[in-house]
Amino acid sequence: MAERREELLRAAVEQIEVRGVAAVRIADVASVLGVSNALVLYHFSTKEKLVAAAFAHAAEIDLAHLRKLLSRRTTAVRRLRAAVRWYAPTGQAKGWRLWIEGWAASLRDPVLRNVAGDLDQQWKAELAEVIEEGAAAGEFHCDDPMSVAWRLTAMLDGLAVQMTSYNGPLSRATMLEWTEQALARELGIDHEALTA
Repeated sequence: MAERREELLRAAVEQIEVRGVAAVRIADVASVLGVSNALVLYHFSTKEKLVAAAFAHAAEIDLAHLRKLLSRRTTAVRRLRAAVRWYAPTGQAKGWRLWIEGWAASLRDPVLRNVAGDLDQQWKAELAEVIEEGAAAGEFHCDDPMSVAWRLTAMLDGLAVQMTSYNGPLSRATMLEWTEQALARELGIDHEALTA
């Protein structure tokens, strides 16, 4: 049962990335797996619940990877830099396409809005925790780790939306340089110390 649900969620994520939230149908997800629409509805009851669950599924995978990066046995500065570098879109930016779709759909879907909002707060909390650890260890000074996490993710989100939506005006290298410079400023350290 759990394995089938996982398959349905993976198929839903794939179809949302291909078709977008507004255009994806229960039938699209069922077709990918060669199952009936009724089976998809048995597990999720509505398209809205399927989309919210698919979004949460994909985001939880991303959160697990972020937690893995942030739990490495190294300095907080290195962990934060690794998180920033991983956060930036690469290639076709599939994960970012899903986030952008989720944000847009959450404007009209309160269930998805709650899921997305909760996951977003978890991202910020994970970053803030590492910032707090680095400040406590004396790596840098920071009086308000959560505010730094908010500003950093806002910048990353905005740049990623630009890169993903407009395909080309900003290179990934430039985005990384700008975000690393911003992170260094937020932590009160030299950019060179961040990249060392």
